[in-house]
Amino acid sequence: MTNTPSQNVQGTQVVRRVAALLRIAGRKPEGISIAGLVRESGLTRPTVHRLLASLAAEGLLDHDAHTGNWILGPEVFLLGAVAASRFPFEDIARPSLRRLAEETGESAFYSICRGQETVCVLREEGSFPVRSFVLHEGVRFPLGVASAGIAIMAFLPDDEQETLLSRWEEHAGGFAAGHSAAVVRGSLQQTRLKGYSVNPGLVLEGSWGMGAAVFDQQARPTGALSLTGIEPRFRPERQELLGRLLLEEAHRITTRLQIGAPAPSGN
Repeated sequence: MTNTPSQNVQGTQVVRRVAALLRIAGRKPEGISIAGLVRESGLTRPTVHRLLASLAAEGLLDHDAHTGNWILGPEVFLLGAVAASRFPFEDIARPSLRRLAEETGESAFYSICRGQETVCVLREEGSFPVRSFVLHEGVRFPLGVASAGIAIMAFLPDDEQETLLSRWEEHAGGFAAGHSAAVVRGSLQQTRLKGYSVNPGLVLEGSWGMGAAVFDQQARPTGALSLTGIEPRFRPERQELLGRLLLEEAHRITTRLQIGAPAPSGN
């Protein structure tokens, strides 16, 4: 039986909606309520409810009876375990994260670029007892938001940067209030000058971050290392040290990628 164009379009739409729900549910370990899924996906409640039932039946999502939230299911874990060998984040980035956490006491992270977003894939806790919890594995930010997103966007081709900035409020969504286009332009310029980015509490007041981009074999920013913590730990007199350490480790990862290791990127 041959599919008609309308059937193909409908099938594509369903896949897009399912993918969106999985991404939204996977942003936080505790998942999200059905009201949150409706709000963030832009779909109607009946549509979301119908898709959730199907995803739960396939083991891709679970319903937490205690919180009422929808969380990633066991099939996602199994699929991820199989796919992990293609994206060796542990081998490539974990040593750098450990060194950064040990030398600075701050929490260190590795994020990759997926389309027009960054996705945090690895975390290493630092020894300093007061921490920022803005970043965790699975969290996504629009490019240009948070230290990793600024570090990556700053080294994209100029035309790609301008495309994002020309529709900045649409691209940044709820983050646009703290990250105006003018503020982001300034951050991008400073990042290109220094080599590393600084996020002065724009995502969450008092939670600072710094980032350095990692480049693939085509010299394109494919990911970023970042450090996060409370504002007093990121005073100007310490930023130079943190920036230097980030750049050293980013260079190590870049070198590994450019001599033939597979690039862990979604571009």
